[in-house]
Amino acid sequence: MTLAPDITERLARARGDLRMGVPVVLAGEGAGALAVAVEALTPARLADLRALGAPELALTARRAETLKTPPYDGDLLRAALPPDAGPDWLNALADPADDLRVPMKGPLRPIRDGSAALHRAALALAKSARLLPAAVLVRVDHPLTLAGDNALTLLRLDEIGPQLAALAPVDEVIAARLPMALAGIGRLHIFRPEDGGDEHYAVEIGQPDRAKPVLARLHSACFTGDVLGSLKCDCGPQLHAALAQMGDEGAGVLLYLNQEGRGIGLANKMRAYSLQDQGFDTVEANHRLGFEDDERDFRIGAQILRKMGFSSVRLLTNNPRKVAMLESCALTVAERVPLKVGLTPENAAYLAVKARKSGHIL
Repeated sequence: MTLAPDITERLARARGDLRMGVPVVLAGEGAGALAVAVEALTPARLADLRALGAPELALTARRAETLKTPPYDGDLLRAALPPDAGPDWLNALADPADDLRVPMKGPLRPIRDGSAALHRAALALAKSARLLPAAVLVRVDHPLTLAGDNALTLLRLDEIGPQLAALAPVDEVIAARLPMALAGIGRLHIFRPEDGGDEHYAVEIGQPDRAKPVLARLHSACFTGDVLGSLKCDCGPQLHAALAQMGDEGAGVLLYLNQEGRGIGLANKMRAYSLQDQGFDTVEANHRLGFEDDERDFRIGAQILRKMGFSSVRLLTNNPRKVAMLESCALTVAERVPLKVGLTPENAAYLAVKARKSGHIL
C-alpha cells in the first residue's frame, strides 16, 4: 500500500503552496533551500526566512534585462536581499506595474558564485503556478529534516526536472452531445491532465473520418476575447469563424486549450494589458513581466488529437509554430488553412506585432 504522494502529486501540491505563500523545500546538487514566490510573500513569512539565513532573490533574465542588471547565470539573476528589504521592495522588482513611475530599482547586489540550480527550479515552479516568475530562497543545511519537521513539500531537483519538461498525460473524463448555434450538432470532450493541471476541451463537429485529414483548430483560451468580446485581440472572431467553418463543412475538431494569455494565466495577462496601456507592445509587456514571448505548449493539442484517433489535420491557423509543434509530435499537417478574421482599429497594432515579432502569417 502506497499512501504517500508521488513526484507528480507533490509538484501539484507545491504549486498550491506557492500560490498560498507557503514555502517549498528544494534539494539537489548537495544543497537545499526554502523557496517562496515573491507575489505571495508576507512580512511575517519573510521574517521567518531571515531567521534561517540570508535570503536571495531569483528573477528571470527577461526581467533582469528590464532592470538593467546583468543576469550572470544566463537565464536568470540571483541577488542578495538588503537587510531592510521587505515585500514591497521585492514586489517592485518582480512586478513592472510601476517601472515607468519608479524607474530606479534596487540597488541590486548580484550573486555570481555557486550553482543556480535551486533558483532555476523555483522560477520554473512559479511559472507553472501562473505566478510572476520571481522567488525568494534561503539556503538550508538539512532540507529533508526541515521539510519533515514543518510539514513542507519537498522536491528533489533530479525528480522535478524531468517532470517539468515532460508533457503530462491527459485522460478523457466524459463526452456529451452539444447543439451549437455556429456549428450545429457536436460533442464536447473533457480531458484532464494527470498532473492536476487545468482541464482542456475538444469540440467534435459532426463525425470526422479518422482516416482523412480533419479540419482542426488549436484555440488557446481567451476569457477577454471569447467571453467578453474584447476588441484588443482577434481570439473571439477566430473561435467563432473556426466553429462556423467546421459547421459548414460538416466535420471538424476544435481544441480549447486552457493556456490563457499565451500560457502565463489571466492575472499575468491583465498585468501585460496594463503595460500595453503604458505603450509597450504585447511581446515587450511579456518580457517586462519576466516571461518569454509565448509560454504555451501545443504538445497538449497533439496528445488530445491522437487520443481522439486523428493522425492528420488541416490546421486552421496563422501561426507556423503550431504547425511545427504538431509535426514534431508525429502528426501530419496536410494543409495550413488561414484564419484571417477579427481586424479592428483597436487590435491593428497587436496583429502587426504578432506578424512582425511572432511570425504569424497575416
